[in-house]
Amino acid sequence: MSEFNLLGKMLLFFGVVLIILGGIFLLVGKLPFSGRLPGDIIIQRKNFVFYFPLGLCILISIILTIIFRIFRH
Repeated sequence: MSEFNLLGKMLLFFGVVLIILGGIFLLVGKLPFSGRLPGDIIIQRKNFVFYFPLGLCILISIILTIIFRIFRH
């Protein structure tokens, strides 16, 4: 297999992964529990709002870990 074939396949794979991740991020914003999980950090000031969805990050990490372990075996 030539180097360009391998590079092309890798680019296609990463493109598909990015499309899937983009779709997941679009759907996460529509979930009723997003933004209200325990562990989410919200700091509100007069002209400033900082939001870090720590609980959602942990939940996504656990789900992806389970999925990757299933596909690895």
